[in-house]
Amino acid sequence: MAQSKGTVVLAYSGGLDTSCILVWLKEQGYDVIAYLANIGQKEDFEAARKKALALGAKKVYIEDVSREFVEGFIWPAVQASALYEDRYLLGTALARPCIAQGLVGIAQQERAPYIAHGATGKGNDQVRFELSCYALCPKIKVVAPWRLPEFYQRFPGRRELMDYAKKHGIPVPVTPQTPWSMDENLMHISYEAGILENPKVIDHGSRGAGGVSCVCSLIGNFTAGPPVRVPVKVTNTGDGATRSSALELFVYLNDIAGKHGVGRIDIVENRFVGMKSRGIYETPAGTILYHAHLDIEAFTMDREVRKIKQGLSLKFSELVYNGFWHSPECEFLRECIGRSQEPVVGTVRLSVFKGHVYILGRESPKSLYNEELV
Repeated sequence: MAQSKGTVVLAYSGGLDTSCILVWLKEQGYDVIAYLANIGQKEDFEAARKKALALGAKKVYIEDVSREFVEGFIWPAVQASALYEDRYLLGTALARPCIAQGLVGIAQQERAPYIAHGATGKGNDQVRFELSCYALCPKIKVVAPWRLPEFYQRFPGRRELMDYAKKHGIPVPVTPQTPWSMDENLMHISYEAGILENPKVIDHGSRGAGGVSCVCSLIGNFTAGPPVRVPVKVTNTGDGATRSSALELFVYLNDIAGKHGVGRIDIVENRFVGMKSRGIYETPAGTILYHAHLDIEAFTMDREVRKIKQGLSLKFSELVYNGFWHSPECEFLRECIGRSQEPVVGTVRLSVFKGHVYILGRESPKSLYNEELV
């Protein structure tokens, strides 16, 4: 065992990579605290806690930040009509600064000088984690194993990780691995890498529920949620079910829209680090709210203000995708976009059907639509 280097807080998922990283960090002389954020992923959190402790974690923190994720990160994105490269609703890009916020909070609480993550050296997440952590705590030091030669040369592939896991008693999956990597949170599920790196591969069959043949009609309300407008209620006109709290509303829309196959895209995008990558995304609730908000905004917002706001939204989406959520410029944009939302209040009626969202009607006390003139 190496000489003690101090305490590191590891963004831990419970999977093979971060479990191996936990043990490897201990080998390097770090005292490891595992941090796991619940942002809506389907996870056995208690099993993950026991596993981390069994592998030698000094402490394990599991925080449920689902509500904060919706209210503090997803709602501003809905207000901005945030869309990266015309199609991507920024699910992972919104989740990373939320996780980083918790990660830094625990590091400060534990007086830990280091944080660590398991993001690779080719992806966006390394940038999102690190820029957020540095913005929130400039003195923090980041340990990124996949960028350290002593780590990636030792583990050039999954086989080496599996061998290391067996050697050190790290539980490994007993079921065959899916031929792609998956990331899940309340906003979306993303699939990439593996067989999906071939852009010609068509493989959508095993993801989520399919579209169904019936129409689901919903009413969504945007009203005051000081200091800016946010979704406050959704009602299913079929069975009368209503959801009002932010988290319940979003989870309900995910369930409804997911059953109808809403929000699936297969795209090639430009990563911040300078390469094109393919991603397959499912963003059910986010897609419904994107369309509903866009409709009520067009109904209530001044034309020239909306032109400026659209430009701000484009910049906001780029900043969030590239990991600058906690930057001064992104905070400024959120304030500006929030100010634009003051008249955006009203009710939108819509339906979801076989993967599509259809706007059926809208009304608002702030409407700029003149029925008599028209």
